[in-house]
Amino acid sequence: MKRIISAICICAAAFTQAPAQKISLKECLQKGLENNYSLRIVRGEEQIARNNATLANAGYLPTLDFGGGYDLSDNSSSSKVEGSSQTVKQRNVLDQNIRAGVDLNWTIFDGFNISTTYKQLKEMERMGETNTRIAIEDFIATLTAEYYNFIQQRIRLKNFLYAVQLSKERLRIVEERYHIGNFSRLDYQQAKVDFNADSAQYLRQQEAVINSRIALNELMAIEQVYSPVLTSDTAINITDKLDFVELWNGTLENNSELLRADQSGTLAKLDYKKVLSRNYPYLKLNLGYDYGYNKYDQGTYNHRNSWGFNGGLSVGVNLWNGNRRREKRNAKIEIQNAQLQREQLELALKADLGSLWQAYRNYLELLHLEQQNVITARDNHDIAKERYMLNDLSGFEMREAQKSLLDAEERLLTAQYNTKICEISLLQISGNIAKYLE
Repeated sequence: MKRIISAICICAAAFTQAPAQKISLKECLQKGLENNYSLRIVRGEEQIARNNATLANAGYLPTLDFGGGYDLSDNSSSSKVEGSSQTVKQRNVLDQNIRAGVDLNWTIFDGFNISTTYKQLKEMERMGETNTRIAIEDFIATLTAEYYNFIQQRIRLKNFLYAVQLSKERLRIVEERYHIGNFSRLDYQQAKVDFNADSAQYLRQQEAVINSRIALNELMAIEQVYSPVLTSDTAINITDKLDFVELWNGTLENNSELLRADQSGTLAKLDYKKVLSRNYPYLKLNLGYDYGYNKYDQGTYNHRNSWGFNGGLSVGVNLWNGNRRREKRNAKIEIQNAQLQREQLELALKADLGSLWQAYRNYLELLHLEQQNVITARDNHDIAKERYMLNDLSGFEMREAQKSLLDAEERLLTAQYNTKICEISLLQISGNIAKYLE
């Protein structure tokens, strides 16, 4: 028993000692938004989408190529002169050709395909921004929930420590009275069992606190994930002023998932427009400047230089490729599916908001009841403790009063945390989760 008391005292001392500088929720969020690896990856993907949204990538700009080459031929021949027996022989005739040139190719018009592609790239850039926003909102909600979970676990640890202290005091009283004959050995053994049970519960809660602390450090991308954390908040702050109408209007206006669904619908319409662009002709421009040098071993000239511009326009239209009707039908279906998915998402958000709102209101009512229960349980415990000290109450009844107080505090703590989780979820759905950064 002395080893258990020593371990608990050490844990309690470590718990009550300020292990680090206090950090607020806002500071946790700011640090996490700056360092979290998942957010940094999402921001990188957003930058890729931004880099892709250029005129050149869409095909607006011409391409300019430089090319050159060198050809060498070594030929031998025998030619018989017409009407004569004379044979003209040529051996190892070496001809050389050097060429170089610059070519410009430019698609001037291709049935609005280029302009539609550019619009798609810009829309994908905006979708990249939306994806980053969704990731940030999810991160804020996750870290805020873990922040208050850490506070919850620490409060629970304090409650368990208080239970251990009560059990320790009861064990001391029983032990003293047992030695003078006022209490039976059964009372003493039961007090020892209760003390050991409370001590074990306290030690297990230490693990929960450490796990939550590690999770919080990981979200903030703290390299030393085991480092101590001390929150500036010591209680779970509840907001009871939320309004359902404002939340729903905020959802329709600000929800990032709905915004991404709208962007997906826009991309589907642009895909359909690209299919239609194939019905139009195309116009392409080709320009070039070439230089050539030829060297001959035989013939009238021993070498020849040539240079100059060349260019042309090409016009055409694709009459039939066998897939256009299929692609057009599929593109129409994609537009319909995007609209259906958007409507489905809106309905799901409305259902989620309604369910969370009902849970939020219920938890607020439950919170009020549990606060009253804690007050009553604390009064009952104080009365039971006085009667127990006067030897007017059995150890079993004292234990029940102690357990009732601990259960009431646990229910209150759970109601506070669940109310906070509902609040976080409601603000996230309505697009107002960033208020925790204020």
